[in-house]
Amino acid sequence: MSVFSHIEFDHHEQVVFGHDQASGLKAIIAIHNSNLGPALGGCRMWAYANDEEALRDVLRLSRGMSYKSALAQLPLGGGKAVIIGDPHSGKSEALFQAMGDFVNSLGGRYITAADSGTGVAEMQIMAERTRHVAGAGQREAFGGGLRNGDPSPSTAYGVFIGIQAAVKQRLGRDNLRGLRVAIQGAGQVGFDLARQLKAAGAELWVSDIVEANVRRAVEQLGATAVTQQEIFGLDVDVFAPCAMGGIINRQTLEALRAPIIAGAANNQLADAGLAEELRRRGCLYAPDYAINAGGIIDVCYERTGGSAAQLKAHIEGIGATLQQIFQRAEQEGRTTVEIADRLAEERLRR
Repeated sequence: MSVFSHIEFDHHEQVVFGHDQASGLKAIIAIHNSNLGPALGGCRMWAYANDEEALRDVLRLSRGMSYKSALAQLPLGGGKAVIIGDPHSGKSEALFQAMGDFVNSLGGRYITAADSGTGVAEMQIMAERTRHVAGAGQREAFGGGLRNGDPSPSTAYGVFIGIQAAVKQRLGRDNLRGLRVAIQGAGQVGFDLARQLKAAGAELWVSDIVEANVRRAVEQLGATAVTQQEIFGLDVDVFAPCAMGGIINRQTLEALRAPIIAGAANNQLADAGLAEELRRRGCLYAPDYAINAGGIIDVCYERTGGSAAQLKAHIEGIGATLQQIFQRAEQEGRTTVEIADRLAEERLRR
């Protein structure tokens, strides 16, 4: 399995493979770029089909984290960790202790946090073995009081702000009343996003591979449940991918009818060429690493000690960043991905 000639290798500074026989840990950490600061990115646990799939994911995700931090104007680089294993049946205290040791072996070049398949409990175990972990303690909540270190509410809030910006750009609307939104993935981030959209007056359709997530959205938010296949072809205003990556591909693109794609998932486009196809179709795409930066902003503020009010204001800046991307893309006749990449690369070079 080659790394340097891999199609997703993008001048990564370091790619490290970790294995612990006693716990069964098999993991990869990728550091993409540390020009702006130590590489920070979540620790994902997923039942990858093979090692190649895991390597591809960690390379793509770590690059996205570099661009995400740069666009959000954070003093952080980009990195990512993946654990190869089933997040529903493969977890153990020993596994995450070993993962903590693996992170610690990099001496602070990489800082980890929760991601798909991991949460606060896993971060707390890792924090027993390394200080290079975020999201293990309590934080000041937006509305006062304390909350745990889970950054997903901040991710969801940033996506909500981003949807507002996209709706204004593409539909010319200043409010979300009656907006029709299809949410693919109703887990922690997807459900919290749905809750905020519902409060703003939107109508919701949801799908998820976990039936309990769909049922919660239906019962608590009045959402309409649809199958995983139906979610793509709905006649809605916004399609919000909030699950795994690669969900916009040649097959799903043919079914999509929404004029806006704006969601929380990482690496939403299966290949870069789809951005131009979306532009030609008049579909406004909010680049994933621009719209879903709320979580990394949250983690950064945990490290720097900023207040909840400062954190909230920084997350709301996602709207202005997207507005800049949308307007430049329209003026220059380019894709939103091209413009977002260019802005991020300019900041990385500086």
